Amino acid sequence: MSDSRLSSLPSADRPDVAVRLREALIGADFTADGLLELLGASAYAALARSEVVPALRATRGDTALAALVRLFLLQQAVPRARVEGALPVDACVESGWLVRADADGDELAAAVDVRPYGGPDGEDWFIVSDLGCAVGGAGGIGSRDEGVVLGVGGASTTLAGITVRTAVGSALDLGTGSGIQALHAARHATRVTATDLNPRALHITALTLALSGAPEADLRQGSLFEPVRADETYDLIVSNPPFVISPGARLTYRDGGMGGDDLCRTLVAQAGERLNEGGYAQFLANWQHEEGEDWQERLRSWVPRGCDAWIVQREVQDVAQYAELWLRDAGDHRGDVAEYRARYDAWLDEFESRKVKGVGFGWITLRKAAAADPEPSITVEEWPHPVEQPLGETVRQHFARVDYLRSNDDAALLAAHFRLTAEIVQEQVGLPGAEDPEHVVLRQNRGMRRATKVDTVGAGFAGVCDGTLSAGRILDAIAQLVGEEAVALRDRTPGQIRLLVEQGFLEPVR
Repeated sequence: MSDSRLSSLPSADRPDVAVRLREALIGADFTADGLLELLGASAYAALARSEVVPALRATRGDTALAALVRLFLLQQAVPRARVEGALPVDACVESGWLVRADADGDELAAAVDVRPYGGPDGEDWFIVSDLGCAVGGAGGIGSRDEGVVLGVGGASTTLAGITVRTAVGSALDLGTGSGIQALHAARHATRVTATDLNPRALHITALTLALSGAPEADLRQGSLFEPVRADETYDLIVSNPPFVISPGARLTYRDGGMGGDDLCRTLVAQAGERLNEGGYAQFLANWQHEEGEDWQERLRSWVPRGCDAWIVQREVQDVAQYAELWLRDAGDHRGDVAEYRARYDAWLDEFESRKVKGVGFGWITLRKAAAADPEPSITVEEWPHPVEQPLGETVRQHFARVDYLRSNDDAALLAAHFRLTAEIVQEQVGLPGAEDPEHVVLRQNRGMRRATKVDTVGAGFAGVCDGTLSAGRILDAIAQLVGEEAVALRDRTPGQIRLLVEQGFLEPVR
C-alpha cells in the first residue's frame, strides 16, 4: 500500500520547454551559487537536512529568485503573477512542470522538486526528484510510495566523487534514480546507458538530463543487468543500488528485494563480464558482518575472476543503529508508534535469523585486468577517517600502482627512481626533550589522507626521493651514514619501498 499518491510528472517529450525553463532558471540566478547567496550558509545547509524553516524566512522578499526557491525547493504555492515574471508559465503548466494550486489558477505549485546542483567544472545542473524527496536523512522522505524517487543525498555525491573520470566510449549507470550519475558520466562518456527497475525513475532521469542541458541517455527498464544485452560491455559501470539490508521490499529506491546483502554480491559478481579490458565498475554497497565470519573474506569472495578490486569499508553500524537509520529515512518514526515498533522488531528478527551483528558500508571498485595479468590484486581495508573528495584520480592512481608493483620485482625497485608525492608531511612522535623520536609518521594531506609509520631509514629514504637518484643509490648513501652494510640494507628495504608506493607516498619517475 502507498502512503501517499505521487504527483503526475512533467512531460519528458517537450525538450523545447525544458530548454526555456532552464534558461529562465539560470536567468533568475536559481543556481547553486545563487541559492547560497540568497539563503546564507546556515539555511542552505539546513535544506540538506530536510529543514525548511530557515529557507522560508530567507525568502520572504518579492524577488524572482525567492519565488522560485519557494516554488521548486520548498513546495509552496506562489501567486501566478509572481511566477510569470520569472518563468514561461503557460508552457510550464501545459507540459506539467507547474500545476494550478487553486480552482482559479491564481496560485501555482511545482509538480516536482527541482534542485540546483553545481557540476565539477562549474556547470549549472538541476536535479529533479519527487516532491519533498530531494534528500532523505533524519527528516525522512516526503512520500512512502514504493516508487518514490529521491534526489541527491550523501551517497550520491560520494559515488560521484570516487568515480574515475577518464574519457571513455561507454558508461552504464545501473539503478539511475534521479539521474545524477548519468549526468556526471555524460561529461566524459560518448555513450551513456541508464537503467532502473522503476519506470518513474527513468522518466525523472530524462527530466534531469534535459533540464541540465546534457545529452540524452539510453534509458532502459529492468533489474540489475537484465536490460543489458548479452553482447554489450562498458568502459565504466557505476551504481548506487538499493543496497539496504531490510526484511522486505517496500521502497524501490532502497530495498532490492533480495535477502541480506545478496543484491550487492550479485551486482559485484556479475559486473566483471560486463566490463571492457581496463574498464572500471564502481559501487556503493552494504555488507553483513556475521558471527564467526571474517567480513574481509566475505567481500573477497564477491570479486569476479579477471578483476582487480579495491574495497574500502567506511563505517560499521550495529543492527539497532542500522534499523533506526533506515526507518527514519522512510519517515516511519513520524507515523503510528505501534507500527513503527513492529517494523523495528521485524528488522531485528531478520538480522537475528541471519546471525548478523553489524552492517558495513563502503565503496567497491573493480578494474578489469588485462588477460595477460597474473593473479588479480584484491585490497580490502577499513578506512573510517576523513578523505578529500573528489577521489576519482586517487582511485585511478591506486590501480596504476598495482600494475607497477605487479610488474616490478625487488631488483627493479632498487634500480628505479622515485619522488615523494605532493603534500606529504613528516611528523616525529616522542617524549618532549628526547634526543630521538619514538617513531616517524608520514602523512598525506590529500586524497585518502593516509598516515604510515616508518623507521629512520624509511624516513631518510623518502625525504631525499626527488627522482634524481635510483633507490639503490640512495640506500647505499644511507648505509654509509648509519654504518650499515649496503648489501644488507638493500636486502631488507624493498618491502618498505613497496608499501610506500602501494599507499601513494612515493611515485615512480617514468
